[in-house]
Amino acid sequence: MEELILNLKEQIIDALNLEEMTPDQIDNDAPLFGEGLGLDSIDALELIVILDKFYGIKLANPAEGKAVFKSINSIADYIKKNRTK
Repeated sequence: MEELILNLKEQIIDALNLEEMTPDQIDNDAPLFGEGLGLDSIDALELIVILDKFYGIKLANPAEGKAVFKSINSIADYIKKNRTK
C-alpha cells in the first residue's frame, strides 16, 4: 500500500504541476480540496484521468468522486478495491 501511495502522490504532483512539492510534503490524511492541498474542480478532472490512465478505473458517479477524492488514503483505498490495471 505504501508503494501505491507514493506512486499516487508522484502522479498527482506531475499531473497538477506541483513541482514545488515532494511526496513527503503531502499528508496522506489531509483534505485534497479546500484547506488541505487546495485543489479545485479542474484538478478533480485530472484526478479522474489519473484513475483511468494508471489504474483502469472509471468514475461513473460524480457523487462517488467526493468521497473517493477526500484524501490520498481514500484514493489509495478506492484504487486497491477497484483497480483493473
